[in-house]
Amino acid sequence: MSHVLLPQKNVPGLDFNISPLGLGTVKLGRNQGVKYPSAFELPSDSEAKELLATAKSCGINLIDTAPAYGSSEERLGGLLKGQREDWVIVSKAGEEFDNGESSFDFRPEHIRKSVERSLKRLNTDYIDMLLLHSDGNDLDVISQGGLEALTELKQAGLIRATGMSTKTVAGGIAAAKRSDCVMITYNLNETAEAEVLDFCAANHKTALIKKALASGHIAHNNQASGVAESMKFVFSHPGATAAIIGTINLKHLMGNVESYMQTMNNG
Repeated sequence: MSHVLLPQKNVPGLDFNISPLGLGTVKLGRNQGVKYPSAFELPSDSEAKELLATAKSCGINLIDTAPAYGSSEERLGGLLKGQREDWVIVSKAGEEFDNGESSFDFRPEHIRKSVERSLKRLNTDYIDMLLLHSDGNDLDVISQGGLEALTELKQAGLIRATGMSTKTVAGGIAAAKRSDCVMITYNLNETAEAEVLDFCAANHKTALIKKALASGHIAHNNQASGVAESMKFVFSHPGATAAIIGTINLKHLMGNVESYMQTMNNG
C-alpha cells in the first residue's frame, strides 16, 4: 500500500469534495474494442478488490464507470458494497456496448432508463456525477434533450451533478453552459480542447480530464517520466479539476499518485 495520500478538494460549483486523480474502470468490465497499447485480461474479484483498496489508501475517492464499460457497473456494485460514502461515483448514459459493438441513444426516455439501470447495477440510491456519453456529434447530442433529462433526475435526487463527456470544443463549451461539469480529452498529444478548460476556469465549472496519459500511450515506453510530464502538463491548466486515469496495475496506480504529488510539491 502507498503511504502517499492525495488531498481532496472542493470542486467548482458542486457541494462535495473529490480527489484530483480518479480511477477509471473500463478495464474492470471490458477488454474488447479498447485503444490501450497492449491486450489484457479482466481482473478477478480479488484483484479488483485489491485495486480499489489501494486506490482508497492513496486518497482516491473518485471512480469512473459507464454502461459502455461492459460489466464494470455491475462489478462495482458488489465490490463497493458497504463503502458507498467513501466514493464519488461518475457514470454515464447514451452509449451501450453489446456483442463487441457500441450503439448510441440520447432520447430523454432512454437516458432516464439508463440511469435507473445504473442505479441498480451500482447498488446505490444516487450517482454523484452523471454524464452523457457522446458519440462525437456533441451539439446534436445536446439538442436531443438528454441534459434536460439529467437535470430532472438531479431535481429528483437520483444524481448530484449533471454533465457530458464531450469530443469537440463547441460541444464542451455548450455542455458546460448547460450542466455542472464536462469531461474532455487533454494531454501532451491532444490540446485542442484547452478552450473548454479556459471556459470552465472562467465560469466556475468542473472539468474532468479523460485520456490524460493518452490511454497509456504517452507512458508506454517510459512509465515514470511519461506520467510525470503528463501530470505537470494537465494540472498546469487552472481549469483542470481532476484527471480520470484507468489502470488495473497497482504499481502504475501508486506511481500516478506519487507523480501527481511530486508535481504539486515542485510547484
